[in-house]
Amino acid sequence: MGFGRYLVIRLLNALVVLAIVTLVMSSLFVKVAEKDLENTIIQKVNAEFQSLQQQGRIPEDPDAWRAERIAHYRSQYHLDKSYWWRVQYYFRNTLTFNFGKTKNPVFGSEKDVMAILKVAIPRTIQLFTTAQIIIITLGILLGVKAAQMVGSFFDRALSILALVMSSIPMWWFGMIMLLIFSFKMGWFPSRAIPDPNLTGWPHIVDLLKRMTLPVATIVIVSFGAWAWVIRNIMIGTMQEDFIMAARAKGVPERKVIYGHALRAAAPPVVTMIIFSLLTSLGGAIITESVFTWPGMGRVYWIAIETNETNLIMGLTFVNVLLYLGGVILADVAYGFLDPRVKVGASENV
Repeated sequence: MGFGRYLVIRLLNALVVLAIVTLVMSSLFVKVAEKDLENTIIQKVNAEFQSLQQQGRIPEDPDAWRAERIAHYRSQYHLDKSYWWRVQYYFRNTLTFNFGKTKNPVFGSEKDVMAILKVAIPRTIQLFTTAQIIIITLGILLGVKAAQMVGSFFDRALSILALVMSSIPMWWFGMIMLLIFSFKMGWFPSRAIPDPNLTGWPHIVDLLKRMTLPVATIVIVSFGAWAWVIRNIMIGTMQEDFIMAARAKGVPERKVIYGHALRAAAPPVVTMIIFSLLTSLGGAIITESVFTWPGMGRVYWIAIETNETNLIMGLTFVNVLLYLGGVILADVAYGFLDPRVKVGASENV
């Protein structure tokens, strides 16, 4: 089986997984949405009745009027249909990115779930993906250096730093950063939301100042663990026979490290990079809340706090889609980086 056919099979598998996950989500959220919509209908009918009372237009038979209005809204929200009909209705809409609207506006006056996601995802990329790229770069550089200097002071210091920083809760460290650099010294703004009144260069400067503390917090807490993992991967790779043979041939050390060892260690590193970047797209609920950053994590918190079922379904579906895309991307990268991964090689052994 060639690599192209293997990739097609992986794509089909991903689509099947996506369909199953969406069906499970739809089955679960239909029940949640049903209770939420029942409460919404009662509130709407009561509000309409109070409005009629204030206008002096009270119905002759209030009970019949209420029953008629409730039936009208139940039909409007498809609650008069069977459970499985509503499951397939949510399932179809979710797969076509038709997530519906929220009960309350998010990011000003926006209620359309897809429009909310289009605003939140770029903001999360702006903050968390930027921080993750810095973490990956520092982690690879420091991890490779530590692997070259096993047992040295630098290696031991990096190990201690990784252990200490990985043990610190990011939200706590973020609050300490705010306390010192924002409230005490006043160097950076305490709120990360950019000023909407600024444009051009002043807007860029203001945005960079507001991003400094959250980006620094994420990088400082996370880069040590990345460097430690890269160090351990590289140490194992540098003990392989082909590395010793390259050194015996007189290949320059820099080429041995970056041309042979790092490439051989690339598959697990690439997997880490892909999923780290994908994780960054989901944001972080607590970190974004500490810095009031209006990204995906903040939207998740709003959706959970206000019981916005449509928004939760949209967020969950987008995250699942991104992760499945990351798995396929990792498979493609493996095929290019490691010839042993090319499907069919093992079948001929």
